[in-house]
Amino acid sequence: MKALLVMAPEAFPFVFSTDDVRRLMRLVEVDPTQILTSFDQVPKAELGEVELLLTGWGAPTLGAPELDAMPNLRGVVHWGGGVAFLDSSAAERGIAVSSARAANAIPVAEFTVAMVVLAAKDAFWASRRYAQQQRRIDREAELPHAGLFGTTVGIVGASSIGTRVLQLLRGYDVDLVLYDPSVSAETARQLGAEHVDDLVELARRSTILSIHAPELPHLRGMISREVLAALPDRATVINTARGALIDQDALIAELQDGRIRAILDVTEPDVLPAGHPLYTLPNVFLTPHLAGSMGSELRRLGSAATSEVARFVAGEPFQNPIAP
Repeated sequence: MKALLVMAPEAFPFVFSTDDVRRLMRLVEVDPTQILTSFDQVPKAELGEVELLLTGWGAPTLGAPELDAMPNLRGVVHWGGGVAFLDSSAAERGIAVSSARAANAIPVAEFTVAMVVLAAKDAFWASRRYAQQQRRIDREAELPHAGLFGTTVGIVGASSIGTRVLQLLRGYDVDLVLYDPSVSAETARQLGAEHVDDLVELARRSTILSIHAPELPHLRGMISREVLAALPDRATVINTARGALIDQDALIAELQDGRIRAILDVTEPDVLPAGHPLYTLPNVFLTPHLAGSMGSELRRLGSAATSEVARFVAGEPFQNPIAP
C-alpha cells in the first residue's frame, strides 16, 4: 500500500520515534526521507497510486483538485487535531479520516486541571505578592477565599478536551457546571456536571470559568462583556481554547478594574503585539500556547497516528475518526 508523508518536515522527528518510523515502513510503502509540503513535489503518476496520506501540522490544502489527482486515496491519518485543510468531499469519495484530536486533548486537559488547582489556591497572585513584598504571607488573613474545596468550576464546551477536563475534575471536591447546547442534561450528569443552558448564568455561578469550545464563526466573542460581568468578584477565566472566543477588549477592561483574574494560554492575536496590556497586568498569568502537545508529548501523537495506520492496513475502522 503506497503512502505519503505530508507535513512540516521539521516536525517529523519530534513526532515519530525511530520505532514508529520502522513500524510505518513495515506497514506501508513509504519513504521517511520524502516529507512533502506540496503535492507538486510528486509526479502525477505516483499520486495516482497513493492509497494513504499521513498528515500533520503544516500540511497543504487537500482540496478537490488534489483529491482528483489521487483517485485511489482511501485514507488520511492526521496526527494533528483539526482537519480544516481537507476538502469536505473526502467523505463522499469514500476516504476515511482519522485525527489525533483525542491524543492531543490529554495534555491540554492536564494543563487545564493544573491551572484550576493553582487558581483556586491563589498560587499565582500569592507568589507575586510574596516576591514583591518579601515578607511572611498570613494565608488565613490575606487569602481567606483561597482553596479548591467546594469551588464551582464552569466548563464551556463538552469538546474532546472539555469532556476530559470534566472527567479529571470528578476526582476533586469541586462542583461542576457545564454549558454546551449540543449536549443533554443527562449527558452532563454522566460527566459529573450540572447542565446550565444559559452562559450568563453559568458565569454567575462559576468561581473558575474554563473555555473549551471550538472556534466557529458564530462562537467568536461568546465570552462576551455580559458574560464577563456576570462572573463573581475574584473569579478566574481560563482559556486554553482560542483567543477569539473571548471579547478581549471586555476582558481587559474587567482585568484593569481588578475585579477578576485570567489564565490565558491563547490570545487574539496569538502572539500579542509588544506592549499589549495582557503582558503586564498583575492579575493575568499568560503562557505562550503551552497547553497542547509539545516536547515529549508529541510522541503520543506519532504513536497514535502509527496505530491508526496499522488499523487501516488491517481493514479495521479508525479508533479516532473525524469528519472533514
